[in-house]
Amino acid sequence: MSRAGIVTTDVHADASAGRRHLPASPFLAAARGERPTHRPVWFMRQAGRSLPEYREVRKGTGMLEACLTPDLACEITLQPVRRYGVDAAILFSDIVVPLRAAGVGVDIVAGTGPVVEHPVRTAADVAALPALDGAGVAPVAEAVRLLVRELGETPLIGFAGAPFTLASYLVEGGPSRNHERTKALMHAEPETWHALCSVLADTTLTFLRAQVEAGVDAVQLFDSWAGALSERDYRELVLPHSTRVLAGLADAGVPRIHFGVGTGELLGAMGEAGADVVGVDWRIPLDVAATRVAPGTALQGNLDPALLFAGEDVVAREVRRILAEGEAAAGHVFNLGHGVLPETDPDALARVVDLVHATALP
Repeated sequence: MSRAGIVTTDVHADASAGRRHLPASPFLAAARGERPTHRPVWFMRQAGRSLPEYREVRKGTGMLEACLTPDLACEITLQPVRRYGVDAAILFSDIVVPLRAAGVGVDIVAGTGPVVEHPVRTAADVAALPALDGAGVAPVAEAVRLLVRELGETPLIGFAGAPFTLASYLVEGGPSRNHERTKALMHAEPETWHALCSVLADTTLTFLRAQVEAGVDAVQLFDSWAGALSERDYRELVLPHSTRVLAGLADAGVPRIHFGVGTGELLGAMGEAGADVVGVDWRIPLDVAATRVAPGTALQGNLDPALLFAGEDVVAREVRRILAEGEAAAGHVFNLGHGVLPETDPDALARVVDLVHATALP
């Protein structure tokens, strides 16, 4: 793979699964705990606001509209693959896309984030939630099919938000610092809470299965707000629903990644949800994280995205440290500990890719 273009050699269609066969992919090898030819690297939010080509192509188009416009979502997904030569593409999407696709009144407001028209706070609200069907997810599936044709030997990662994070947006009505309404509902009305998360697990699974059937090579279940919970609350009120989503993909034949922000103390529990790869944010070293997940679990992470502003020497030192610590895991996919920040210099990311690829495996 080179930045000059997307290589299309040594790619075979897997007719039985409707998916490409990518035997040379370092990303897929590391995700499965096998030895890759080099350490793979990709970045959460690698497609988006940090790229001038993204800002150009998104002019006049809302975020959710862009996610649900197949040719535009395809182009945006491809941009960082062309620019950086990363080892995987991730479908351009947003956590609330399946809600919007199902017919929930939600939009992304500049400077705020997702805003829900009618928050969900009662059993009646839960019962009124629409189900996601094939028609709703069709634009996303079409974007995946377009990407599979364009990506050559570069794997494509599907994406969805986990039930807890979706539930938090719905209950709070938007982003929340303290998740007070969410936690109140979890503890005061656990039956309503579990009913809500059950609906959202169905929605998430439908969303991810459609991506798998359209041809993605891996999936990532992203739980943005799980780090706000105690381990006890996570295990009792969240883990069963994330487990159901990941279990529903067990027969899909693709690696499953599970990531949350601020979840260092939850890594053991999150690893039990059934993922093949557990994403780690920047708060704990990877060699420590490896002791908190089950043996054989690959790790993804975990450069602090803010350090990309610290200069080349600092970034190079931190990348080498993380590569060394990642050796403790069954497999390691280099990534940031969260998404690329909007003001990040794309050249800084390009240098990270070059350094990771140039560092020999032991």
